[in-house]
Order: sequence, then structure tokens, then C-alpha cells
Amino acid sequence: MRVLWTLPYLPWPTTSGNKTRQFHLLRTLAQRGHRITLLVQSKIPLSEAAREALEPLVERLIVLPRRPLQSPLNLFAAFYLCYPMRASINGLAPHLRHRFEQLLEEPWDVIQIEHSYSFQPFEQALKARGLPFLLSEHNIESSMGAACQDRLPLWLRPFNSFDRWRYRRWEARVLRQASEVVAVSPSDAEQISQLTGRHTALAVNGVDCEHYRHISSCPHSQRLLFVGNFEYGANLEAIEWALEEILPQIWQSNPAVRLAVVGNALPNHWKLRWNDPRIEWVGYLPDLRDLQRHSALFFAPLRHGGGCKIKLLEAMAAGLPVVTTHHGVSGLAVRNGEHYVGCEDSDTLALTITQLLNQPWRLRQLSEAARQFVGERHDWDMAAAQLEGIYTRLATQRPLAEEGLASGLLRSAE
Repeated sequence: MRVLWTLPYLPWPTTSGNKTRQFHLLRTLAQRGHRITLLVQSKIPLSEAAREALEPLVERLIVLPRRPLQSPLNLFAAFYLCYPMRASINGLAPHLRHRFEQLLEEPWDVIQIEHSYSFQPFEQALKARGLPFLLSEHNIESSMGAACQDRLPLWLRPFNSFDRWRYRRWEARVLRQASEVVAVSPSDAEQISQLTGRHTALAVNGVDCEHYRHISSCPHSQRLLFVGNFEYGANLEAIEWALEEILPQIWQSNPAVRLAVVGNALPNHWKLRWNDPRIEWVGYLPDLRDLQRHSALFFAPLRHGGGCKIKLLEAMAAGLPVVTTHHGVSGLAVRNGEHYVGCEDSDTLALTITQLLNQPWRLRQLSEAARQFVGERHDWDMAAAQLEGIYTRLATQRPLAEEGLASGLLRSAE
């Protein structure tokens, strides 16, 4: 099929779960023969490495610049317009709107918009033409601001609450316009269906299982591994919770335990705040496999979040036992005690990790069960097949929409 696919960021390098999802779906769908035009609005210029990674996957790669975050327009829009901040920052872009309108002059089997916060430049053109389109939503975006509420200055918290209210209104408006809404987890699909009153489709997050097939954890390494994008408040809070309350308790019983912290946008001041040689400040790694094979378990003490955690799926595919919270496995049909071990308070998490590091046989059980689960339910081929089913439904709606538009124009002329 011919697919017009829009993104509010470049999906390379894969520094976040969203970018990882986009890149692997693009790669898998291109391998299955779909012809994709990728329209991107990006805050960073297209690098040669990104061009080399993306151009083989698409027929056309169109990258337009996004205005700086500190733009006066963003400041004005934050206080005076009906759009929530994130929709304003990624919208109000005439150059993007005009390019999208030009592309709509071509015939498309599928129009795919990623994220409700990126929708503003496309809304009027899609309405005017009455074209069916797919909207993919990776989280319940209106709830995401809760993760940073406690981190904000007191004077800014009322505005954050107001902006979350604005986003709930925007979210409902956008999701109800889409012909097909796609969620990444059953729980998110259920919440979106309650909001829209319609069925929400599912295209799960996945993992390249073959890429991790030959990796095994190292139970005797005493290394815990955390991976996350630190532009996201829930990951910041998770590391702070781990180092303030959980790791000190573990070290009382086992001083040899180490923590490797991996991810994009790692705050520099953390190295000064927690100046301990047992903490390995790694930063972003394009390939995690060497570190995974030298780690004992994957530790994700998340207290906020939605969607589905791709880094956690990658850890499971690599045979790393997982210790996390119920937020860490949100969106996954996993069972506590079989595929992972989950706790909600710092004392229990510390005790659980201390005990597991002394039980290699238990770590192997968790590893084998988790790897099997991911292979059966979360390979990218499965996600691409789910998306193809949605494409097929959407493609059948286009002739009906075009017929309805033609009839409307004819009646207007009469």
C-alpha cells in the first residue's frame, strides 16, 4: 500500500521507546512491500547517519524544521490559545500544513498520523477533504503530566493542571475525528474506547527477538541495569527513588551490587549528587547487548507511566530477569512471579533484589519464561501484521469517503 506517515520527530537514533517503535515498524513494513512517504517535523536537523538509516526504508523522506522551543509563539500560545502546550509546540506550523496539503493531492491508501499532540497542522486539510485516517496514540497523553507535577515549582503546578485539562479536551477532539485509533496496549485501548465510544485497534509494541536471541544474563555479575529516556519525568523519578531509598538498603546486605544507568539525556548533576563508584553512568548506547550479557537483572522502579515499555521488552528478549512495579509492566499481559517480580515499596524491592541475586536458579526461571513470552506476543512482525489489518480496513473506507465528497460537491453545484 501507499502510506503517508507523519511524525513529530526523527525516528533515528532510537533514543526513546517511541522512536524505537517507529523505526522498527517502518523497517518491518518496508520489508513487507509497503511504499511509505515519511513526513517529519523535527527539532534537530537531519544528520547523515539518520539519512542513511531511514532512506532505505521509505520512498520519500521529507524533514521540515520545528521552530525552537523558546519561540515567542510558543510562549504566546501557552497562555492565550485553546491548544495545550504540547499541541502548540508541535503545531501552528504553516510550512508543515502546506506540505501536507500538497501531499494530499496524491492518491494514498493510508494516511497515518502519530500522536494526538502532532495533529494540529493536519486537522483542517483532513476535514475539508473528508479523508479517512489512522491516528496512533502511544500513551494516554492527558495523564502524562502527572509524572512531573511534584517536580515542578509550586507556582507552576496550577498551570500544569490547567494544561492537562486542556489536553483532555484536545485528546477527545482529535481521537473522535480519526477513522481508526491505534493503541499500543489493551489497557490503553480500553481507556481510549471509553473516551471515544468506539472500538480502538491494537498494534503492540515489540522487539527484534532475533537480535537478542544469543544474549544471556550473568547472575554472578551483581549488576542491575536500568534503561530509559531521561527527557521523560517518570524515568528521572525512578532513578532518584532507586538511589535515595532502594539501593542504600541493598548495599547494607550486599555492598558488591552495582547499578548501570543507561539512556538519552542523562542529567550531568547526578554524577555529583551520587558520587559512588558502584553507580555506572553510561548514557545513551545504540546497542545494549554487551551490557545486557554482563548484567544480572533489569531493574525498573517506575511509579508513573502508561503505554508499553520497549526497553523492558528488550531486556526480556535478551534473557534478563526483570524486577519492577506494576507501572513498569503496564500494558503487558505478564504474570507477577512468572515473567517478572513486582513490588510497590522500596523496602520490598530492596529485599526482593537481595534475595534474587542469591538465587541463580530463580533468575534462570524468570529469564526463560520472559523470553518465551516476548517471542510469542511481542515480535515486531506481529505488530506489523496487526497494523496491516488496520490498513486494510482503512483502505476500504477511502472510496466511500471520496464518493461522499463528490456527491456533496455535486449537490453544492446544483
